[in-house]
Amino acid sequence: MSTNDITVGFVGLGHMGGPMAANLVKAGYVVKGFDLVPAALEQARRDGITVVDSAALAATDADVVVTMLPSGKHVLDLYEGGLLTAARQGTLFVDSSTIDVADARAAHELAEQAGHRSVDAPVSGGVMGAAAGTLAFMVGGADEDFEAARPLLEVMGRKVVHCGGPGVGQAAKICNNMILGVSMIAISEAFVLGEKLGLSNQALFDVASNASGQCWALTTNCPVPGPVPASPANNDYQPGFAAALMDKDLGLAANALRANGVDAELGMRAAELYRRFHETGHGGEDFSAIIRDIRDRSNGETR
Repeated sequence: MSTNDITVGFVGLGHMGGPMAANLVKAGYVVKGFDLVPAALEQARRDGITVVDSAALAATDADVVVTMLPSGKHVLDLYEGGLLTAARQGTLFVDSSTIDVADARAAHELAEQAGHRSVDAPVSGGVMGAAAGTLAFMVGGADEDFEAARPLLEVMGRKVVHCGGPGVGQAAKICNNMILGVSMIAISEAFVLGEKLGLSNQALFDVASNASGQCWALTTNCPVPGPVPASPANNDYQPGFAAALMDKDLGLAANALRANGVDAELGMRAAELYRRFHETGHGGEDFSAIIRDIRDRSNGETR
């Protein structure tokens, strides 16, 4: 079956979902899309997506339904509110939202009870990765459902990993972003310490990026301007990956840590720091902007 014989319903055409759906159109898929935000729908039209008037209409007669929504509540409300019943039997549901593992497993159960197939497929890579089609997908679900979803995911991403059964894709996403949040705080604290000690940012970068301190938070999303020209630090910390989203993901990680009795002091502290950063008005900045909060507090100031 060629891609232009496959219809994809896509619900959630925001900063991530919009470019993802546009890449499916470019690959030859027929995409019917819905979003609550008029500006997102206008961009979708420009990208060749057939805009419909409701989520249910996006799912009607679709072979695959992709959802990219803000929270587990949104996903479950949509599934229970008619999205599943609007789809024909056996439709493959692919949820790329980042949500709680328990919510992901509940969504799987709802889809299966309605006679559908389902995978959770959260992403890593941010808005730039969504636009470039270079996202990483972490997928949870049955082997055959993963294989059915794989061709679409490979259009939207560069790396597609089957992590295990229902909900395990979300587990991988939560663990990955806990690593990222802790890493960014550690890198930021090291740069502020280096500044206090008279070490230039470039010198620290040149050492750490070629030594044991090397990590993605340093070499791709460096929190200081200069060493990595494409990092948000060079654009007044315009996101990238917004601090509000890091707060959300670390909150999910903290919930999972508590629920499973994991003694994770760094993960819990990172969640606290990003929650404070978000709540003090910086949720719209890139998550690497937390270095400015660390620097200000180190100088006796608050932002």
